Amino acid sequence: MYPERRPGRQQGRRGPDATVALEGIRTGGASCGAALLADVPEHAGHQPEAVAEQRSQPVLVGSVLAAATVGVRDPHHGNAEHLLEALEFLVRGAGVTDPGILQAAVLHDVVEDTPCTIDDVRRAFGVRVAELVAWVTKPAPEEGSDRRAAKAAYLGHLRDAPDDAVVVKLADRASNVQTLRDLGLPKQRQYYAETVTYIMPLAAQREWWADWYASWQRAHRDLA
Repeated sequence: MYPERRPGRQQGRRGPDATVALEGIRTGGASCGAALLADVPEHAGHQPEAVAEQRSQPVLVGSVLAAATVGVRDPHHGNAEHLLEALEFLVRGAGVTDPGILQAAVLHDVVEDTPCTIDDVRRAFGVRVAELVAWVTKPAPEEGSDRRAAKAAYLGHLRDAPDDAVVVKLADRASNVQTLRDLGLPKQRQYYAETVTYIMPLAAQREWWADWYASWQRAHRDLA
């Protein structure tokens, strides 16, 4: 379990399988993947152990590389790190081996953070992966709308999501809360309350996730 630390990563190298997969996406004609890889930073091909363990599934490795090279930067850590961290929670923590879930995990921000659409994801990675990504993609806020209310509606909607989409969201949030203490105190409390209200009920019936989030809540109970 990873209640207080980020899962480890291998840094500073691009494995041979990652290089092959990267070239495969560049030349494969998959619209979303190809667009994402138009300007790939050199560090993008680093493989965490979670990815290396899936070497028999080149499509999965390819989707990791495609999603992890969006070039978006979070205020606290690179988006590629966040995507690979979510993947690692799934594989090394929850023991997920389903390629569709793992592909969706590393693609979950692509519609929000790049010009790619759900249709692009569908063409590049298939119907199921696109549906999972759609479930965890926050709708663009309407002009003049209350952003906090819109986010609450999005999170509440996840109660109706299929199980595989919920698992993707649990991994996404587990990665995001790793940097919670970097935020200002009001934002910490807001994010803590949001996680307890909307995310932890999703984890309650999923044994590994329930234990992880319970441990996380205990470690952050000062924010209640």
